[in-house]
Amino acid sequence: MDASVVIFILSAALIIASALMVVSTRNLIHAALWLIATLFGVAVLYAVLEAGFLAVVQVVVYIGAIAIMFIFAVMLTRKEMRDQGAQVNAAWPMAALLGLLTFGGLWIILSKWDGLAKLPAAIPGGADGTLQQLGIALTSPDAFVLPFEVASVLLLAALIGSVYVAMNKKGS
Repeated sequence: MDASVVIFILSAALIIASALMVVSTRNLIHAALWLIATLFGVAVLYAVLEAGFLAVVQVVVYIGAIAIMFIFAVMLTRKEMRDQGAQVNAAWPMAALLGLLTFGGLWIILSKWDGLAKLPAAIPGGADGTLQQLGIALTSPDAFVLPFEVASVLLLAALIGSVYVAMNKKGS
């Protein structure tokens, strides 16, 4: 086991632990800080995989801009939340059950897919066309199209959820 495998395992453990803390902590600011730790772990994974551009983008865009903007928005727009009612959704057991069922379904589907075990072709290093090769790899059916599309569906679900929450608050 070389150093890159140890770093990979440690950063994967950091990502899983901090992602669990994001969804389980009751304080919104603490959740945002755990989100920053999760995003930093992903940046470390990119660095271990020698994807320097993605690691820098992860740190600058996601940690440096989006997470910090989220913290400022929460700090500037929220009053003391403890005085305004329950902090935990009463339907969390149903949400947990649906999450487990979704995970189980995805596990069954992906365990039968032979493409999961195959590694995509390595993107050669160097400055010549690296971003072009990255774009091709993200959209190629033989490379990273599945994770790319899953990320887009998750972002779409987050967008729909935020619109629903915004519309619900205006109606009440």
